[in-house]
Amino acid sequence: MGLKYIWYGHGTSGLETGGYKVLIDPYFTDNPAASAHADEVEADFIVVSHGHGDHIADAVAIAGRTGALVISNFEIVNWLTAQGVEKTHPQHIGGGFKHPFGYLKLTQALHGSGLPDGSYGGNPAGILLTTNAGEKVYLACDTGLFPGMTLIGEEGIDLAVLPIGDNFTMGPDDALRAVKMIQPKHVIPVHYNTWPPIEQDPHAWAARVEAETSTQAHVLKPGESFSL
Repeated sequence: MGLKYIWYGHGTSGLETGGYKVLIDPYFTDNPAASAHADEVEADFIVVSHGHGDHIADAVAIAGRTGALVISNFEIVNWLTAQGVEKTHPQHIGGGFKHPFGYLKLTQALHGSGLPDGSYGGNPAGILLTTNAGEKVYLACDTGLFPGMTLIGEEGIDLAVLPIGDNFTMGPDDALRAVKMIQPKHVIPVHYNTWPPIEQDPHAWAARVEAETSTQAHVLKPGESFSL
């Protein structure tokens, strides 16, 4: 069975690979774009890219309910441990680790990472996953455009998940430039239309991607999935 990607809305994603469920940046409670409730989502692993509330809001509750192991940077892992999360694994930018679901490396991201209570959240990150079957998935998470995306593209990316909302992250123009730098086989836009400042037309962006690159763009509604 191949890899399945689920977009839950805003910057929250799920990956299913090799029988494992990986939840990324869980934000369901008070999320106007959420397609599910925090108390119904299952996870074997949770990955937190940075400390902002719209990416970490439900990590503690879901980890407690499911027993999932939470992967994040060292500072966020320490914070989560102090909140009562029992199973964690710290990593940092450029560092990878072979987890049961695949080899996960944290990449650079240009953003902030302050935690909800004002604590220091370390450096924000993107996520580069090589599944046990060999699929390469890059989730840029919250970031602006940066030259290192070209190096990430050299990995041979099967699926890229990129923010297009603008204001807090890349907008449509820079996200299109990111596609040209990464050259993934498939791309999915996220982190848009949650609130008025990040309203975008994802279909117009997808049309530009397919007109100007060889990448196939897939626009999902919250709750929909895409499989490699």
